[in-house]
Amino acid sequence: MWRYQEVLPGGAPATLGEGMTPLVHARHLGRELGLDRLYIKEEGQNPTNSFKARGISAAVTVAKRLGVETIALPTAGNAGGAAAAYAAHAGLRCVIAMPVDTPIAIVLESRACGADVRLIDGLISDCGAFIAKHAPAHGWFEVSTLKEPYRIEGKKTMGYELWEAFGGALPDVIVYPTGGGVGLIGMWKAFEELEAMGLIGSERPRMIAAQAAGCAPIVRAFEQRAAASEMWQNAATVAAGLRVPKALGDFLILADIYASRGEAVAASDAALMGACRDIARHEGIFAAPEGGAGLVAIQTLIERGKIARHESVVLFNTGSGYKYLEAWQAAMAG
Repeated sequence: MWRYQEVLPGGAPATLGEGMTPLVHARHLGRELGLDRLYIKEEGQNPTNSFKARGISAAVTVAKRLGVETIALPTAGNAGGAAAAYAAHAGLRCVIAMPVDTPIAIVLESRACGADVRLIDGLISDCGAFIAKHAPAHGWFEVSTLKEPYRIEGKKTMGYELWEAFGGALPDVIVYPTGGGVGLIGMWKAFEELEAMGLIGSERPRMIAAQAAGCAPIVRAFEQRAAASEMWQNAATVAAGLRVPKALGDFLILADIYASRGEAVAASDAALMGACRDIARHEGIFAAPEGGAGLVAIQTLIERGKIARHESVVLFNTGSGYKYLEAWQAAMAG
């Protein structure tokens, strides 16, 4: 990731080798769907097995440079595992608030890396309230999504990598599993920077937000052509990273979707886990449930005539299925 250091925050990088993940030409899966140029950006091969490593690497780099001693954040899962690992690598303390039903692999990972893990009976919004309440009194530096400016800088490198992989161009369609949505916002920022540097023109990929039917505030707002989302009540899905009832940057996500002539699509848990099995069976990628939601979005848009056979389509698999063994075990048993 730090090959793009000229457009990243300064300081000695806190790095575990994140970024430059494989862009896999999914020929077999594409053939099944009727797409010639379907690609999977395999973010599960990042350190701590998710795309969260990118943003946390940038945030911890700056926190270390500024003399921060303890970072703290709420998480639906993978950001916590990444924060624990990068804090350990940088010699910082780390406090994480996560829902009590967070996948056990992530809880164990976070604790193994020395983090102070607080399990909260609620959703990520409740975890966010916990951190916001206690951070000032304890001197924790809050690295919550979009509450500091550096995580988005790390996430934007996904956009730079696509530009590089496509030979100085961009794909026609990007399908991004969207919980907090910082990756989508970050890539859009990368495209604006690339245009400002004269490396691309005004063209942009159509940005597709994929969500779970049990927590789809962006999809509902998109269908209403609203500028922001409303809190999703009783959020529930096996895709822990998508269980975000109201993203802090929802207005940015929606603005980017509208500006790109994109879409927002929801998938049931059964459908997204079935899609995960298709990804594994056809391409050998053991995807996170969030990646399965992205594949369902592609299938839905093909059926609606909104993705054409000749278009280049990039599906982001944002994490590894190994972090979600409970969901996979239930899916395979079914």
